[in-house]
Amino acid sequence: MRIISGTSKGRKLITPKTYSLRPTSDRVKESLFNILGSEVERKVVLDLFAGTGNLGIEALSRGAERVVFVEKGRQALQIIQTNLNQFGFADRSEILPKDVNRAIGILKQRGECFDLILMDPPYEKGLIQRTMMKLSAHPIYHRESILIIEHTRREPLPYILDERNLFRQQKIGDTLLSFLTLQVREDMLGAKTES
Repeated sequence: MRIISGTSKGRKLITPKTYSLRPTSDRVKESLFNILGSEVERKVVLDLFAGTGNLGIEALSRGAERVVFVEKGRQALQIIQTNLNQFGFADRSEILPKDVNRAIGILKQRGECFDLILMDPPYEKGLIQRTMMKLSAHPIYHRESILIIEHTRREPLPYILDERNLFRQQKIGDTLLSFLTLQVREDMLGAKTES
């Protein structure tokens, strides 16, 4: 795994030694950030189910103002911290070592508001719907915020999501990247699904 672009372009990330973590592949990550383009710059980002911190660290490299990483796994937390330290991003980030549902409640209590929310939960465990329900009950975003969900084709988006908010889907192998916003934005409407 490496940083695709930005201030740390080409540098390698520390990766897990076991298969208990499933980091986003460079190919998927590159597609995700190419679609976002300059939407990352000077934004406050939330990386849910952060794993190794791969996505949030890419956002920092591309000019995100601040990233909050939410992860509960001990090994993953150590990897995130090591990567942040080696790239010099520790001062622009925070690691919240909690379960995602609990973390969302804490962030709401703190009055946090995120421009970009990245969500890469373990596949096919019903976590997308559970997390979306928690976000709906504890909005930590504004009307222009963008939510990106990485999921498998075998796990469609839950019924609670309004299709009008889905402005783009990108297929990469068996992976789907779903881009959602709280209102339809004319400037970001493109092909709904691309292969």
